[in-house]
Amino acid sequence: MADQDIENAVTRALSDAPERNFRETVDLAVNLRDIDLDDPSNRIDESIVLPSGTGQETAIVVFAEGETAIRAEEVADDVLDGDELEDLGDDEDQAKDLAEETDFFVAEAAMMQDIGRYLGTILGPRGKMPEPLQPDDDVVEVVERMKNTVQVRSGDRRTFHTRVGAQDMDAEEIADNVDVILRRLHADLEKGPLNLDSVYVKTTMGPAVEVA
Repeated sequence: MADQDIENAVTRALSDAPERNFRETVDLAVNLRDIDLDDPSNRIDESIVLPSGTGQETAIVVFAEGETAIRAEEVADDVLDGDELEDLGDDEDQAKDLAEETDFFVAEAAMMQDIGRYLGTILGPRGKMPEPLQPDDDVVEVVERMKNTVQVRSGDRRTFHTRVGAQDMDAEEIADNVDVILRRLHADLEKGPLNLDSVYVKTTMGPAVEVA
């Protein structure tokens, strides 16, 4: 259960958000301090499963063949086999479009080498190389888990953002998501909470509210 200060900040961010004719996301903005982000080992790069879900559709593409591909079709947005992967490798524009439209990729481990060869230069720099699917992994479980996952990535910037929910979710649910992300950041950062300068929560168009 999230800290009351977090829930209070989320509640205020939701109540302060002006009326809009679309469903806004809720984002977390994190500002770091006293950390050398020129050193890649200090950068944040985490896939974090949100306990209350993202509140948004998450686009997932699976590279698979055979029975795994058939099962993946039940839950993934698209399933591509080896021939389709090779075709993508020959069409850079289509590969780039797919990378931009897709939140996460999953691939059978046996296909990872070919993915690196055909799509490595497209997916690698975008931080979207697939999660390898081992032979004993259940593709349905992996995809369902990734639907509730966000990528938290700082790069070399002290300020970065991540999605923590949607405007129509309960404040308590969003606060639980924020809590999980902050706990992971505390564990990852060299000085824990001391490396966090400030943290804000806001809807897409609403004012930022500081999380105490």
